[in-house]
Amino acid sequence: MKVKIFDENHEKDLENSVNAFLDTLEGEVIDIKYQVGVSVFAEEQIYCFSVLIIYQ
Repeated sequence: MKVKIFDENHEKDLENSVNAFLDTLEGEVIDIKYQVGVSVFAEEQIYCFSVLIIYQ
């Protein structure tokens, strides 16, 4: 069993990264976990989109 972690600032970038990985994956996906983190710096909102893929 292995894991792959993706972390992007925009959800479309995350989607592209995950899809590119899944296109090349020769194993089986066990589970996918998705998380969004938000913080505020001055008057700017900063988003962090992340995915954990567990695969064999």
